[in-house]
Amino acid sequence: MPLLAIAACVLFATSAAHAEPLDCKLTFTMSGWSAFYKQASGTGVVRCTNGQSLKVKISAKGGGLSFGKSQIDDGIGTFSDLYNIEDVIGGYATAEAHAGAVKSATARVVTKGPISLALTGKGRGWDLGVAFGSFIIEKR
Repeated sequence: MPLLAIAACVLFATSAAHAEPLDCKLTFTMSGWSAFYKQASGTGVVRCTNGQSLKVKISAKGGGLSFGKSQIDDGIGTFSDLYNIEDVIGGYATAEAHAGAVKSATARVVTKGPISLALTGKGRGWDLGVAFGSFIIEKR
């Protein structure tokens, strides 16, 4: 019986090593403010081409020289190096420089280990500054 268990582990490890990355996108809305400390939150859905989906809460927190108030509508995020939809959950490192007034667009890449998330969105509001912090995805 132990030999069977070892064979099953080797087979699983071999198939996992050859797994193809998932093609997943995050659609979201988010709003927030900043006055030295930047904070924003929102909701979204991660959808993968294999049919999996996951409703999520998102937030961004950080500090720096940052002032403003903004809202992102119709935000889109594209994941790379993702092999399990559950791996989207967690904190991503971020750094940004931003400036916008009334209507603006944003683009940024955040990372969590080997997983990258490229974010784009159109929004409204005003902001100016430089901020460092984290982008957090949680299950809803």
